[in-house]
Amino acid sequence: MKKLLSLLLVALMFVSVAQAQQDPEATKILNAMSQKYRSMKAFKADFAQTLENPSAKVKETMNGSITVSGEKYRLGVSGQEIISDGKTLYTFLKDANEVTITESDEEAEAMAPSKIFDMYKKGYKYAYAGTETVGGVKHDVVELAPEDRKNPIYKVRLYISQKDKTLKSWQMFRNNGNRYTYTISNFEANPALATDAFTFNKAKYKGVSVVDLR
Repeated sequence: MKKLLSLLLVALMFVSVAQAQQDPEATKILNAMSQKYRSMKAFKADFAQTLENPSAKVKETMNGSITVSGEKYRLGVSGQEIISDGKTLYTFLKDANEVTITESDEEAEAMAPSKIFDMYKKGYKYAYAGTETVGGVKHDVVELAPEDRKNPIYKVRLYISQKDKTLKSWQMFRNNGNRYTYTISNFEANPALATDAFTFNKAKYKGVSVVDLR
């Protein structure tokens, strides 16, 4: 589950450009996207993740949902939930009816959903790759790549709506031949949230086993 979370969040951070200088047009688009999300108190969305590897004849799709408010987030996919209040991380496995509680570490903090729309500002190159119409909606396409050539993710292609500056989908390319496509749906800005939206309420999980590693 942590690997999935990392893939989901890291996917937003990279560029496919070979040139050393940043593209002013891409910078303008990414800054507008970042500002869009930073202006929200919270947001929630559904997403689909498709893994493809043509040479291995693999194609798998998983659906999930995510809710974010500041440093706090709740991610659900394939019968699992990861909940963070910014300091404590809860990982719940539905099949095992078990929750593991840990403190957020430095790596987890760096990958927090609250920061993903700003991470392009340091350590990455990016360039504008034109426009593309998807489902009748025009999108700006920006390609990113890490400056660290040892990174197993060598390219990410972002599709950002020209209309509302939100990220609609992205593709992530890895050196092992895997390609991940993420598509956002049912996006909702500033939703009403329950008071326990970012905590693990044991009362709602009858008979749950708690493993506290703090």
